[in-house]
Amino acid sequence: MARSLKKSHAAGWGNLPGFAPTMGYTLLCLLVVVLVPLSTLFFKAATLSWDEFVGAVAAPRVLASYRVTFGAALLAALTNAFFGVIVAWTLVRYRFPGRRILDALVDLPFALPTAVAGITLAGIFASNGLLGKVLEPLGVKVAFTPVGIWLAMVFIGLPFVVRTVQPVLEEFDREVEEAAACLGGNRWQICTRVVFPLMFPAVLTGFTLAFARAVGEYGSIVFIAGNMPMVSEITPLLIITKLEQYDYAGATAVAVVMLLVSFMLLLVLNLLQKWSRRYAEQ
Repeated sequence: MARSLKKSHAAGWGNLPGFAPTMGYTLLCLLVVVLVPLSTLFFKAATLSWDEFVGAVAAPRVLASYRVTFGAALLAALTNAFFGVIVAWTLVRYRFPGRRILDALVDLPFALPTAVAGITLAGIFASNGLLGKVLEPLGVKVAFTPVGIWLAMVFIGLPFVVRTVQPVLEEFDREVEEAAACLGGNRWQICTRVVFPLMFPAVLTGFTLAFARAVGEYGSIVFIAGNMPMVSEITPLLIITKLEQYDYAGATAVAVVMLLVSFMLLLVLNLLQKWSRRYAEQ
């Protein structure tokens, strides 16, 4: 009896009472919510022959939508990683009037319906909008261009970086910075060699979440993108277009490619996160 208890504790089962029912419930939820819906994509796409599948996912219009979607998502995630760190640093390290209001505004993209966000951005940056009528005479057109896609992705992805980095900065021991300063480190050296290495895994996690969110975004982008084929058409919109044309197999084929590419990118980024944690611990 004692040996079996030791084995269960060694396997990690003793840490959670009722392992069997909770594990079964977890697997059931994953099966119903994740595996079954995703498997239907592969089953539907399997109705196409290989040549038909390649023709559906490698058409010039589809390839252009890949470039727009993944390119804008990557650029938006990089933008959020940079400015998200600045916003998180400001909220944690400084006390100023209106700080709590600014902190609450960070979560606004979470609560705001995506369609409302898209309509608002399109109204502000249109040629007759509040900012659009100022920018367009300067040669900067945002609405109904790929720039608008990038802007919408930045809007919906910024909270992921801020909320991921903020707890790390709050738990950071200020005595470590003071020790580095006593050893002769200047502000730049302290930031780059002390603070940033400890913060880097959180930044990478926020970047991953922002990128994944931007790749799958539809509602806030469709109103400001312009949706011009080969120019500003995102892949989710192309999938919707194929469904409206009753091309279900073609839509699922493109969705399968999006799923596989997103999974591979997230896998690579997760490996980078694991490496960055080991680097920070060293």
